[in-house]
Formats: sequence, C-alpha cells, structure tokens
Amino acid sequence: MKRGERGRVVKIEGGFGLLRRLEALGIREGIKITKASAQIMRGPITVRVGNTEVAIGYGMAKRVFVEVE
Repeated sequence: MKRGERGRVVKIEGGFGLLRRLEALGIREGIKITKASAQIMRGPITVRVGNTEVAIGYGMAKRVFVEVE
C-alpha cells in the first residue's frame, strides 16, 4: 500500500501470538485500514484503524495482507 490508501485486511499469516497482538491493536481480518506513513528501509508502519493510529513493525506488517480499495 502507498501512503493514504485504504484497504480491507483479507489475511494475516502468523501464529497465535501475532494474531492476538494485532487484534489488541484493532487489526483483524475484514477490518478497513488506511496507511498513514512508513519509514525508509524497513522501519515501523503507521496505520489508521477507525479513528486510531497504531504503529506496527515491518516484520508484523509484512504478514498482514490487504486488498486495496
């Protein structure tokens, strides 16, 4: 995704711990998210979930598959 693009989370690949951590941040399959910003060279990714902005690491972000709308 590029900055400002919206999409729907279609799949999250990872273990139980990753799924629980992302769910605690409000990121789960079927939810709409917007990419707010990203750092250069694998830095943290900031996404907007509803009215909340959360930052997740590059490793977590690459396991979240989003269908861009």
